[in-house]
Amino acid sequence: MNSRARRARFIALTHDLYADRPEWVAPIRLERSLHLSEKHNPVFTHLTWQAWIAVQDGRDVGRITAQIDALRPPENNQRIGFFGMFETIDDPRASAALIATAQAWLDERDIDRVQGPFNLTINDECGLLIDGFDTPPMMMMPHGRDYYLAHLEAQGYTKAVDMLAYWLPLPFERPRVMQRLLARYAKRIHIRPIDRKHYADDLVVLRDIFNDAWANNWGFVPFTEAEFDDLGSTLKLLIDDELVQIAEVDGEPAAFIVALPNLNEAARDINGRLSPLAIAKLLWRLKVRFPKSIRVPLMGVRQRYQNSPMGAALAYGVIGAVEQALVARGVNASELSWILDDNQGMRDIIESIGGHVYKTYRMLEKRL
Repeated sequence: MNSRARRARFIALTHDLYADRPEWVAPIRLERSLHLSEKHNPVFTHLTWQAWIAVQDGRDVGRITAQIDALRPPENNQRIGFFGMFETIDDPRASAALIATAQAWLDERDIDRVQGPFNLTINDECGLLIDGFDTPPMMMMPHGRDYYLAHLEAQGYTKAVDMLAYWLPLPFERPRVMQRLLARYAKRIHIRPIDRKHYADDLVVLRDIFNDAWANNWGFVPFTEAEFDDLGSTLKLLIDDELVQIAEVDGEPAAFIVALPNLNEAARDINGRLSPLAIAKLLWRLKVRFPKSIRVPLMGVRQRYQNSPMGAALAYGVIGAVEQALVARGVNASELSWILDDNQGMRDIIESIGGHVYKTYRMLEKRL
């Protein structure tokens, strides 16, 4: 996939598949091309992969990738491989051919179990949409067709875990438990925005908290320094300092949150192409008008505070701090995603401030 023309063909396939879906938002083609470029995406320092396109009667009708991540440890002495970027017409034969091809590639490399979809890792877009097809996808979240689940189940895939996307109207009313916990720890918790003058240092802080906070989650693979620096470069272009909040306990960084303006809202009418006019539109919509919706893709509380009143106070604190910055910019809705369906502590916090589940994504797996 190092050929630009091949990447363009692989990316363009989705435009035909979703032509009849008004809620779909075309991804920025340049961003997708860079994501799939081994030269530009640092994930390929630890990821081995292959991509395929299914062709039927001279027409591209589907695509898939298979990946092996050197940072993903075995589970129960089983080597784990992945599939991803799965898109297809509603033809079980096309799906079966794509899935069999990806599985054969993984089997040849001694993989015991396949999980997915990952586009390309768990720190990128991941999960198969199984509920919530009638609303547009948020930035950096996958969409899908409602027949994908049946096609994959027909090939022997079963549920591994579900992941939830919450919709939270803004502003929200602060519940008593939030007020009480923040008052209780007011002298110990200090919340501040990211410091652009010490941006590189704060990126280290964010990565350290994230890799600690998420270490015990299903399928966890840590962000490498190069990957987080690459993400940080993108964030620096997209967001103001107040949209990243860091909470400290007794002066030590303990939690954080990142809120991103919804690029998909700003890019709905440019069809994924960055012409000079489209670039001007995006910059104005992101920097001047500002989208009315945002997504929270990154949030974490250090493990030693999780499942404790202090941990809840930290989560409420960073959510409340970023909410104030968003309301000041005219934002009226946010997506918090994704949340594992068994993460009851975080689900309780989000639901206490008015959030509700509006999309469900499923990770699937199969023993080879």
